[in-house]
Amino acid sequence: MGTYFAYVRVSTPRQGEGVSLPEQKAAIERYADVHGLEISRWFEERESASHTGRPAFMEMLKLLRLGKMQGVIIHKIDRSMRNQQDWADVGKLVDAGVEIHFATENVDLKTVAGRLSADIQAAVAMHYSRNLREEVKKGIYGRLKQGFYPFRAPIGYLDQGKAKPKIPDPIRAPLIQQAFTLYSSGRFSLPDLAEEMFRKGLRNRNGGHVTETGLVTILKNPFYVGLMRIQRNGQSFPGVHEPLITTDLYENTQAVFAGKRPDRSKSHCFAYSRIVRCKTCGYSLIAERQKGHVYYRCHNRPFKNDCPPTAVREEWLDAAVLNAFAAVDFVPGELEIIRANLDASRKDAEKDRAARMAGLRLQFDQLQSRLEKLADALIDGMIEKSLFTKKQADLLLEQTRIREQLTQAQKGSLAAMQDVVRIVELAESPSALYKRASLERKRELLKTLLSNLVVSGKNVELALCLPFRIIAERQKPSDGAAYRGTCRTWEKLLEQLVKHFTGAMTPVN
Repeated sequence: MGTYFAYVRVSTPRQGEGVSLPEQKAAIERYADVHGLEISRWFEERESASHTGRPAFMEMLKLLRLGKMQGVIIHKIDRSMRNQQDWADVGKLVDAGVEIHFATENVDLKTVAGRLSADIQAAVAMHYSRNLREEVKKGIYGRLKQGFYPFRAPIGYLDQGKAKPKIPDPIRAPLIQQAFTLYSSGRFSLPDLAEEMFRKGLRNRNGGHVTETGLVTILKNPFYVGLMRIQRNGQSFPGVHEPLITTDLYENTQAVFAGKRPDRSKSHCFAYSRIVRCKTCGYSLIAERQKGHVYYRCHNRPFKNDCPPTAVREEWLDAAVLNAFAAVDFVPGELEIIRANLDASRKDAEKDRAARMAGLRLQFDQLQSRLEKLADALIDGMIEKSLFTKKQADLLLEQTRIREQLTQAQKGSLAAMQDVVRIVELAESPSALYKRASLERKRELLKTLLSNLVVSGKNVELALCLPFRIIAERQKPSDGAAYRGTCRTWEKLLEQLVKHFTGAMTPVN
């Protein structure tokens, strides 16, 4: 009578909670009693045998090689392995004189016929595992093509069951949106953002901090914009779930990751920090306080281009900004004329909506055609898989952007008119508003009204954002009073503003 190990296995921890392990143990104990074998130690595993490296199995093989036990009893061949390497290791033990018993299969590994029978059963087990893996992959890709995400919902969404789209988590979804907005602003580093989001209430699935690595995973995941990406191969699929953020916000966030927006958190805040830049190198000017004045300088580091000596006082920047804002200010009586024209503009904007939607649908169909041609090129071997994956992701992201614009257009011109009203209210007197604003409010106004602010030497150059540029360039009387042409002027201006916010206007550089 010899002493033996006993080995039992299930493929997942969840299966370990069922009856499989007790049934395997009972069968092995019956086999041991019938054949007079003594079991001195049990090895239990709760993971798949399709791959090598199972801890309990590897430890058992090591002890058997060292001669610590006469042999091992296993429930079935497919419980010991489902890959070629592990079966080869079992064969080496048999060749070394170690006894391998299978409780429910009548095979004798010491004979040639028994070894052949076991090899055949092992090959069947390996084939079953490979085939099962392929069937699972087919199921997963089938769901992905239907627009469903067959994995656990990312933070910010909730699972609804099989073949159902993920839905926004009412608690975490708004916090995820804030995380994207804050990071894309460039004012937060990842450590700062992690602390800020924890303070706001964002928690991981265990109720703890969302780590920096976890934030990177969130902020780089296109799932929040409506796309499902498979990390292993980089393939992307359009999802039917509700996006939490826009494609613009997602791309701005990726630009911060890529270093294209080198803003960082800062301990001292000045009005023009990370807003005014050197015209030559494009880097932000560094604010310094000297003798009661704030200066903005380009430090002209060696890795930059050769920049002219650049240093301007904050007062000079203020003067340039106020001069630009003053061009936007309304003259007396102009606001009343604008309000009278807004109703007519609403009606005109609604007429343009149908044409806008038709154009967007055409763009969407063209992108779909390009996706189909791209897939054909991959099948025909005309392009590499890596290039296909990259091009596919770009086209799907662009399709998502068009889908967002279609959704906005379907809502009518209401959103565009709300934007126009907001711009009109802000444009009434931005120079006066800027003069009396707090530091933080000044920075908001600068980011809202300006599209560019650069300095070369001591020369300050700035450009207003397009809506405010349209207003600033309107025809105004020299005496600053309203005149009879103002009504007609604002009809055209409001038409341009509506087109800008509906995306029907060609951008002006």
